[in-house]
Amino acid sequence: MTPLVLPTAVLHETLGLLRNGGELRCERVALWLTPAAGGSVLREVYEPYQETARDYFHLPPESLQALMARLKSGRLKVAAQIHTHPAEAFHSKADAKWAIVRHSGALSLVLPRFAATTTVATFLEEVKIFELSEAGEWMLTPNRGPDARLLVRP
Repeated sequence: MTPLVLPTAVLHETLGLLRNGGELRCERVALWLTPAAGGSVLREVYEPYQETARDYFHLPPESLQALMARLKSGRLKVAAQIHTHPAEAFHSKADAKWAIVRHSGALSLVLPRFAATTTVATFLEEVKIFELSEAGEWMLTPNRGPDARLLVRP
């Protein structure tokens, strides 16, 4: 599969959104969008309305409706989701149950410590990247090298 390309400007904006939740000591989720017609360059970060707590995030129905409207109007698709955890970065059972992206090859990224210590420069050291397999399991993928599913570029 072709890796997604994450421009540093989109990453910088994403980290700001995620830290806003962290300042409230709550998890936060953001979505990375690409053109629906194809393309692997992430063009936009989308922050859905969400209900959050220290170890939880949920998108209520009205938030999902707004997301669908944004995707349709912009001819976009959700390529990946990224969210924070209060401590360790891992893909929990709740993360799997409430995943927004559910197609084979979808990416779900998790940052530790509410992204408080994450910068553009340290992102690939701190993030855990999971890919949804054809069997429906979230598998940890490498952050670097020939099998990397995400490339950070200027």
